[in-house]
Amino acid sequence: MGISEDLKQSKFTTPTSKAIVNIIYTGNWMMQQQHDLLKPFGLTAQQYNVLRILRGQQNNPMTVLGITERMMDKMSNASRLVDKLLEKKLVLRRECPHDRRAVDVIILPAGLALLEEIDQVQLAWEKNFASISSEKLDQINEILDEIRNVFTNN
Repeated sequence: MGISEDLKQSKFTTPTSKAIVNIIYTGNWMMQQQHDLLKPFGLTAQQYNVLRILRGQQNNPMTVLGITERMMDKMSNASRLVDKLLEKKLVLRRECPHDRRAVDVIILPAGLALLEEIDQVQLAWEKNFASISSEKLDQINEILDEIRNVFTNN
């Protein structure tokens, strides 16, 4: 289905407005897909993002500020997300030895194990994109990068 059918809207003011609506709609649709994928694991997309960021640190601690800078959802409260992951015993939080005002966060083995489990489900879900050529996927990535660059360069 196309955006016109999904939204039951046959006309858009301009091709630009149609593209904007399509990007927002598709982004929300993808977030719902991720929500459904993560629900059985008891994680939100933002918590999952924090765990993936910490896994990327390869057992090196990271401050909450560092996590915030790398998050996909810049509006998320990383401190609250870390608290939730702490409750689930997926991360460890400790005072930073170099700066008492900062807090270091590190992923625990349970967090790594959960990510490995989710990775398998995520890879299976990504197979839905098999019909889209790698060239088209590259184009999508280039166009999305270009859209963000238009606003960051102004």
